[in-house]
Amino acid sequence: MSRKSKLLLILLDGVPYANWRRYFGCLEGWVDSGEARTWKMRATLPSMSGPCYATIHTGVAPQVHGVLSNGHIHRVDMPDIFSEARKAGLVTGAVTHSWWSEFFNRAPFDYIRDIEYDEPESDAINHGRFHTMTGYDLKNQATPSDVDLFATLTSLCARFSLDYGILHTCTLDSMGHRFGHECPEMDHACALLDAMLAKFLPAWRQMGYEVIVTADHGQSLRGHHGGAGEDQQDFALYYFGAGDGPSKDTLLDQRQLAPTVLTRLGATLPGTMKHAPFLR
Repeated sequence: MSRKSKLLLILLDGVPYANWRRYFGCLEGWVDSGEARTWKMRATLPSMSGPCYATIHTGVAPQVHGVLSNGHIHRVDMPDIFSEARKAGLVTGAVTHSWWSEFFNRAPFDYIRDIEYDEPESDAINHGRFHTMTGYDLKNQATPSDVDLFATLTSLCARFSLDYGILHTCTLDSMGHRFGHECPEMDHACALLDAMLAKFLPAWRQMGYEVIVTADHGQSLRGHHGGAGEDQQDFALYYFGAGDGPSKDTLLDQRQLAPTVLTRLGATLPGTMKHAPFLR
């Protein structure tokens, strides 16, 4: 398959659908102007972070890839976006929580060896910059500034000409667990992250990237996720690019994300990815 696009996948952990549509004014403004399109996407079950991360990149359910909870952190032995992009000769990068490195490069995570690496010959992640959130609890989020993460991804794109890059931040998920979702703290946190993202998204577009901004799962008003229900499973997906997509009222399946990204990159879809891409 011939190459089509360069693409960045931006994952804001734990943001329910309603918060996307009412607090992310910059993203919504780009939808209104026609520069972006948005859909609702439904997470897999369990709607827990680790299982969702693995599903986002493999395109299969947790019951298939084997990451069944946040206590099942191991190397996933299945084709994923990184592996298939590398088979197509593309350069990959990740600025994410360290679980992504464990799932798709090597496990267990070694703080010194794996916190930052550049491995041009890797068959998975070529350029990795990771954070561990060691010490995280409800009073100490232990998360980096999102501006720092966005700047790091932008630097990797400029230095290494990434074809595919993923960024993942846990700020809003951590805020939701601490405060819930009907409070001034969360209103402000969503609006602030929207403004931080808006500082970098035009630059990514000018660098020639298509951009998908989305979440891994939602959260209930009490700050819980992992179970079934629209509040825990549903979130928004924003797309900046030239691909053709479905009608705006289409409910997307999280298992469609991996084959969609590979299709936009022009990489071959592995036989394990059974769900149809939602962008062409």
